[in-house]
Amino acid sequence: MAATTILLARHGETDWNRERRVQGHTDAPLNAAGRAQARELASRLAREPFDAVYASDLARASETARIVAARHALDVVLLPELRERHFGSWEGLTDTEILERFPDARPGHWGDGEPAEQMAERVVAALHDVAASHPGGHVLVVAHGGPLRAVLVHCGADREGPIGNCEVIRLTVERRRIAAIG
Repeated sequence: MAATTILLARHGETDWNRERRVQGHTDAPLNAAGRAQARELASRLAREPFDAVYASDLARASETARIVAARHALDVVLLPELRERHFGSWEGLTDTEILERFPDARPGHWGDGEPAEQMAERVVAALHDVAASHPGGHVLVVAHGGPLRAVLVHCGADREGPIGNCEVIRLTVERRRIAAIG
């Protein structure tokens, strides 16, 4: 089976990103800056020969994907498996509010929602399914910061710092193995 190339992109900015609020499954839309970022992403990816475009079903990712897909005359396939991690009672809170309400909170232990490992498993499984649907193909997948970071960890990529809005990670998927390239 031929390798599938997946460009995995984070969605554009939302007001909650700007306010440093935990979004998780909360369906925050793109703001004006996020739409501009998505249009810039569409310009950067205009020459990519996409066979398909997939996205999380949350508005911030699906709108970003639709803006890029329009340049390629492609529809967007929505997959709930690509959603950000659900953060439970922490969703909607800022970093400061979390520390005030949950004084025992520690970095890396994000809320009482979905475990990070569970989110990583569902995202990696979704990418394998996408690749299996497009063997040897070239696919755009738009998701969220948590899933992008989980995929990088899965690939063994050593990456520090935040993942920016509309940042793209290039992957290959071959024989159920995902590798980050470039």
